[in-house]
Amino acid sequence: MGCSVSETHHLVWGRGMEITEVRVALHESQQKRLKAYATLTFDRCFVVRNIKIIEGKNGLFVAMPSRKPKVPCGTCAFKMDIGGRYCTQCGDALQRPMERTAESESPEAQAHRDIAHPITVEFRQYLQRTVLDVYEAERIKGAQLSGWEASAPHEEPT
Repeated sequence: MGCSVSETHHLVWGRGMEITEVRVALHESQQKRLKAYATLTFDRCFVVRNIKIIEGKNGLFVAMPSRKPKVPCGTCAFKMDIGGRYCTQCGDALQRPMERTAESESPEAQAHRDIAHPITVEFRQYLQRTVLDVYEAERIKGAQLSGWEASAPHEEPT
């Protein structure tokens, strides 16, 4: 697996937002939760990379590109990932974040922040459906290619 295949889609959502290309790269190990990476092109002029296709408890879902938020060390101001205990720059113990209330974000939500993401439920559903359709087509194509390679007769050089 691991092949990267491009499929062009001319799907229009809402008031003209168009996904003009979807590229899916199947992940090598299909035994793990991460199944593939996708790249989307919108209106032939804007690209979003590192979209993940993940196997969750309720089936496949699309995870938008994200990053870990950073907090500065109180001693040297080096920016560290949230959740660390010690600064990797100066070695001092990091202050624990203030207690979370019911209204604040959960620790899971703070672990990663989306870099780009749909704002409406409708657009998220459209995006997820489009990406998962292309993923399924690639997965089937990859399985067929693997089957053909295994069943193809081996020819001896003459």
